[in-house]
Amino acid sequence: METTAAAVVLASGAGTRVGAKLNKVYLPLAGRRVVAWSLDAFARVPGIGVLVLVIRPQDRELADEVLADFAGEVEVVHGGDTRQASELNALRHLAPRIAGGRVDAVLLHDAARPLVHPHLVDAVLARTREDGGAVPGLAADDVVGVDAGHLVAQVPGAIRVQTPQGFRAGPLLEAYEQAAREGFVGTDTSSCMERFSSLPIRWVPGAPENLKITYPHDLVVAERLLAR
Repeated sequence: METTAAAVVLASGAGTRVGAKLNKVYLPLAGRRVVAWSLDAFARVPGIGVLVLVIRPQDRELADEVLADFAGEVEVVHGGDTRQASELNALRHLAPRIAGGRVDAVLLHDAARPLVHPHLVDAVLARTREDGGAVPGLAADDVVGVDAGHLVAQVPGAIRVQTPQGFRAGPLLEAYEQAAREGFVGTDTSSCMERFSSLPIRWVPGAPENLKITYPHDLVVAERLLAR
């Protein structure tokens, strides 16, 4: 039995802040749609054997257009009302393969981060398999805290977390099912794992270019970076 990792690319949000009627992950970027760049990065990592795209049902035609370039390599799952519900739908889709030991690790990634590089994906996957959980991030030197007396102080060791976030598949699925039973909704994958799993979550150095498309000018920046 061959064991592999799965990557889940989340494209089921609306992305209204970018100012377009279209779901932002289908906006054009350097000759392709935004989400295509992420899918291509994961498809180029040998350790990723299963690739899942989570979509909104109303985006099916756009998704099919993107997936035409991937020759049936990408499995499609419909998202839920929240990011966490969308992740759970993807994990339940993978559940038989997780239970059977065919998928040992899952990486979850925002489709709105089109500049993720295969090297970063590979680093997160390696750390996930070694320690159980991994998140990429950049040192947040500009983050400060405020105490009860309203005094400002630097927050040592703070990072700005990126995706993909990777976890051992079995504990990840268990944590998400428990969160669903208890009605807990976390801010991201790692917050759910911190609450419902004992797996250590390690930091992997992220990449400045692994930016998230949130506002219109982010598309301009991403286009310039890709032009390099």
